[in-house]
Amino acid sequence: MSTSYCEFAPTHPLHRAYHDHEYGFPLRGDAELFERLALEINQAGLSWQTILQKKDGFHAAFEGFAIDRVAAYGDAEQARLLADAGIVRNRLKVRAVIENARRLQDIRAQHGSFAAWLDAHHPLTRAEWQKLFKKTFVFTGGEIVGEFLMSTGYLPGAHQPDCPIYPVVLALDPPWHRAGLSL
Repeated sequence: MSTSYCEFAPTHPLHRAYHDHEYGFPLRGDAELFERLALEINQAGLSWQTILQKKDGFHAAFEGFAIDRVAAYGDAEQARLLADAGIVRNRLKVRAVIENARRLQDIRAQHGSFAAWLDAHHPLTRAEWQKLFKKTFVFTGGEIVGEFLMSTGYLPGAHQPDCPIYPVVLALDPPWHRAGLSL
């Protein structure tokens, strides 16, 4: 039997902090949602621990994930990012984050915010979300989309019901809970 994240995280300092204070907690701000999407994209093929270790580096390198600033990045900023050992230096992932910032500008123009766009489509099944993200963003495969939605409160499953953090998240009334979804 494998250990769940809720069982493993308390044994590791990086994971414990993320598990207890971020994972599954509803996010509303554009920069926070964009950051989580960028981190999930960068996690593809790597461990989440690697991303947590580089989280501060990502935040600094992408200027706090200010959508308009990242969307304006050109060749010089891309070269700077690819030389930054504080992040994952993968050309496809760096380009995806920049392109997704540009797409988020369009989403904000149409819906007012990233959260409003998510809310306008919620609730969807995991498969429907995956289809929507594939049509809307780049570098957003099924695992990336699923983890992004679970980690931001749009899909259930971040915490097991017997996890001490589960009632904390539930008290924040995440979108999955408001929609009547369950594990």
